[in-house]
Amino acid sequence: MIEDSWGRVRHELLKTVGQNNFTSWIEPLTLEHLDGGIARFAAPTKFMRDWVSRNFAEQIRQHLNKEGLEVERVEFHVAEKRPTPIAKVTRPRAPQATSAATQSDDNLPGAPLDPRFTFDSFVVGKPNALAHAAARRVAEGGPVSFNPLFFYGGVGLGKTHLMHAIAHELRTRHPEMKVLYLSAEQFTYRFIQALREKEIIAFKELFRAVDVLMVDDVQFIAGKDSTQEEFFHTFNALVDQNRQIVISGDRAPGEIKGLEERIKSRLQCGLVVDLHPTDYELRLGILQQKAEMYRNQYAGLKIAPGVMEFLAHRITTNVRVLEGALTRLFAFASLVGREITLDLAQDCLSDILRASDRKVTVEEIQRKVAEHYNIRLTDMIGPKRARTIARPRQVAMYLAKTMTTRSLPEIGRRFGGRDHTTIMHGIRKIEELKATDSQLSDDLELLRRSLEG
Repeated sequence: MIEDSWGRVRHELLKTVGQNNFTSWIEPLTLEHLDGGIARFAAPTKFMRDWVSRNFAEQIRQHLNKEGLEVERVEFHVAEKRPTPIAKVTRPRAPQATSAATQSDDNLPGAPLDPRFTFDSFVVGKPNALAHAAARRVAEGGPVSFNPLFFYGGVGLGKTHLMHAIAHELRTRHPEMKVLYLSAEQFTYRFIQALREKEIIAFKELFRAVDVLMVDDVQFIAGKDSTQEEFFHTFNALVDQNRQIVISGDRAPGEIKGLEERIKSRLQCGLVVDLHPTDYELRLGILQQKAEMYRNQYAGLKIAPGVMEFLAHRITTNVRVLEGALTRLFAFASLVGREITLDLAQDCLSDILRASDRKVTVEEIQRKVAEHYNIRLTDMIGPKRARTIARPRQVAMYLAKTMTTRSLPEIGRRFGGRDHTTIMHGIRKIEELKATDSQLSDDLELLRRSLEG
C-alpha cells in the first residue's frame, strides 16, 4: 500500500514541480519508512538533503496526507549507499533526464529551475531586447564571442527569468551538457560546507567540470574574501577551458562595493548588458500576455477596455509588482463575480497604486544630479555658466520636466528664478544630445533609476 501511495505521490509531484525539478530533486529520493506520523527519506548527498528539506518537504508532506498516510513530519538523511526505491514512477524518459543534474554521482548542486521562466514566456521590448538576444545566443550552445555574459538591473526586470530560460533551452537542445544554475548565496553555502567537511577538492572538481556555469545575484559574495577567492579561481579555470559563464547582479560590475577589483575586471571583459526599467509598451505587453493566460483559468471573466492601459501607466517600477497586481485583480473579480473594470481595479489595488505614486520632487532631482556630477548644489541653482555646471543643470531640468508634474515656470523658479524659455532650451538640448551621446544617455538612465528606487 505504501509503495503504491508513494508512486502516486511521485506522479503528482511531477505535475506540480515540473520535469526539471522532479528529475533533479524528487526522483533521487528514497522513502525508507513511514511510522508514527514521520516519513523518512534518504537523499544521495548532503546538499540535496538540505535543499529538498528547505524547498520541497511541505509539498511532499501534503501529498502524502492526500493519500491518507497521516504524515506529521518529513525527515531527510544522507544515504550510506543508494537503496532500491520502494516505488518508481513509470514514465517516458525526457531529454532532461540526462541533464546536468544527473551527470555526476553526487548530482550538481544547482537550484531548481522555474518551469514558467522560458523564452516563450519572456516579453521582449526595447528595454530588454539586447539582453534577450544575448541570452538566446548563449542558449544555442555553440561558440560565443563573449564570455562571461553579465546581466544587471533592478528587481523584477527579468535577469533571473533569462538565466532560467538559458538553462531550460540548453538542457533541451544539448542534454549531454553539464549546465549548472545557482545563486551566489548557494555557491557560498556550498563552498563553506566543503570547507567545514574537508571536501574542498571535490568542490573544485565539481564546479570546474561544468560546461555552463550560471550564477545569479553575484553581489552576494561582495565582502566575502574566501568565497571571492574561490569564485575567481573557478571563473578563471572555466574561461581557460572555453566554458561559458553567465552572471547576474543588481548593478554593473564596477559599481558593486566590496567586490575585488580582479573579479570586477574579469566580469567586465565579457558582454555587460543592462536591463533597463520597463517602458509603457513593454509593461502593456507583459500584462496582455499574463491576462491571456488567466482568461483560460478564469473562464467567462471580462475585462473592460482601458484597464490594462491604466495599470501599465500607473505601476512602473517593478514587473513582479505589475504581475502580482493583475493576479490579485483576476482572483478578486472571480471571487465577487464581477467584471474587471477601472473602478474595480482602483478599489482592489489601492495599496499598490498608492505605493507606485511616490512623487519625485525637483529638489530631489537637483541633489541627485549634483552628487552624480560632483558639483555643488548652490552652483547648479546659481548663475555660473561653465560647461561643467551648465550641462548637469540642463540634465536636472530635463529630469524635472519628465519626472514631475511641475510646469516650466515652476521649474524655472526652483532653478534660481530662471525664465521658462531657459528651461525649455535646456530640455531640448538634452533631448538632442541623448540621441548621439551614449554617456549622457547612460547617465540619464542611471539617475532615473536612482530617483525611482
